[in-house]
Amino acid sequence: MSFSKEIKMLRERLYLTQNEFAKALNVSFSTVNRWEKGKARPNISTMKEVKKFCEGKEVDYSSVEEAWLKMDLEAKK
Repeated sequence: MSFSKEIKMLRERLYLTQNEFAKALNVSFSTVNRWEKGKARPNISTMKEVKKFCEGKEVDYSSVEEAWLKMDLEAKK
């Protein structure tokens, strides 16, 4: 699954709005919106925050991480 779909599913699984999710990660609402539309991708520092957030909520992060890494590889082609 694509990163945009994975990050949206993660957010929805936690019953968070884009704004709530953005605040939890210290990013803007528009940043989360662009991730979910596939128009942007988080940098490594932000992915560490996503991971820490997921661990704090005891939510599996592996599919989000895998999709992000796949997206990174595709960007380098």
